[in-house]
Amino acid sequence: MSVFSEEQKDLLSGVLEAGIKQLNLKIDLQKQELLLAYLEQLVKWNKAYNLSGIKEPERMLSLHILDSLSVLPFINENSVLDVGAGAGLPGIPLAICNPNKEISLIDSVGKKTRFLFQVSSQLNIKNVAVINDRVENYRSEQSFDIVISRAYSSLSQFVAQTRHLLGEKSKLLAMKGLYPQAEINDLPDDFKLLNAHELQIPGEAGARHLLELTKV
Repeated sequence: MSVFSEEQKDLLSGVLEAGIKQLNLKIDLQKQELLLAYLEQLVKWNKAYNLSGIKEPERMLSLHILDSLSVLPFINENSVLDVGAGAGLPGIPLAICNPNKEISLIDSVGKKTRFLFQVSSQLNIKNVAVINDRVENYRSEQSFDIVISRAYSSLSQFVAQTRHLLGEKSKLLAMKGLYPQAEINDLPDDFKLLNAHELQIPGEAGARHLLELTKV
């Protein structure tokens, strides 16, 4: 049984399509339908699992889905780890739009990773790996090209908890709200800010920044 009415589906589809155009992205109709199917599962599971404090589907679409899609142009490598993935943001939208990239999602909260297993299986998203662990305890045989987080922690804590998962050319991508100058000043000596990108999220007036960090 669908969570959304036909009228609501049409409205959300229009908002998603307009947001994608505003972000200057090209995402085909099949992927847009998958993104909306993911949003529907997020709304459905949120009632029992409390995955997001936002309850309205329209707000979830802008604050979660479009916010995640805003970093698509910066996902240029093959293997990506989403740290503190929670409900799968930005990892699931990134996986849907990049079916040829390997997207790993790690979270220490069991109910969140159960949702991630369920939604990736139900929507047949085959390029997703779900890890139920604390990132500082997780060990991988191979390093990740990109390690990304969305409103996860301070930059120094992000570096400290993930440095063992990075290769020489790996990047850390931190999705932030206001420009975190104090956190940048507090980075360890062997890491530097490579780039800072100001992002405009369709339908949202608040500040958004994507920070690229790399080993010195």
